[in-house]
Amino acid sequence: MALSSGQLSPELHDYVVSHSTGPDAVLRALAAETLERFPGNAGMQIAPEQGTFMTLLPRLIGARRAVEVGTFTGYSSLCLARGLGEDGELLCCDVNEEWTSLARRYWEEAGVAERIQLRLAPALDTLRELPPDLVFDLAFIDADKPSYVAYWEELVPRLRPGGVLLVDNTLWSGAVADPDRQDNSVRAIRAFNDHATADERVEQVILPIGDGLMLARKR
Repeated sequence: MALSSGQLSPELHDYVVSHSTGPDAVLRALAAETLERFPGNAGMQIAPEQGTFMTLLPRLIGARRAVEVGTFTGYSSLCLARGLGEDGELLCCDVNEEWTSLARRYWEEAGVAERIQLRLAPALDTLRELPPDLVFDLAFIDADKPSYVAYWEELVPRLRPGGVLLVDNTLWSGAVADPDRQDNSVRAIRAFNDHATADERVEQVILPIGDGLMLARKR
């Protein structure tokens, strides 16, 4: 994933960013340290304009309980936790101690660490072990693409009516519309997009923000 909304021209992207609320000093420092320490993986971080959207959205729907599948170094979780407010609860699922140790440090610096619970284990195991009556207002999927459908099927039943599910990388740098692209990740994203579109439990739209962000609302 590029660290910008790659569906836009560079000029239009710059215009969008300049007319949107930008990241503060903590988020900028987190992005910079992620690039310095993990240059080969830094593209997994969400774009700044997506981060702003992911802070505004939970505020708009009054979300207080959320779950994130795929945390990396914590940029998206920090944005979500801020949007949930001081009484919010965010469950983060990841498997990488090194990446999430950076996330923990910046959660502390941003003053949101008390709102976040991190579980280092395969996300499907974590989700399946949750109490059966636990309901979320918002969920975010940004992890291994072949498991997207499985994550979706665990999370949609756990959303309250009117709850929102966000899914990252649903355009995959435009490759989803290129019939010549048949690698595993592209095929997995296409299969997921088709699965979500056919799901009558939700209404959904793919937003051309970041690398393509699906927003689904549970009916």
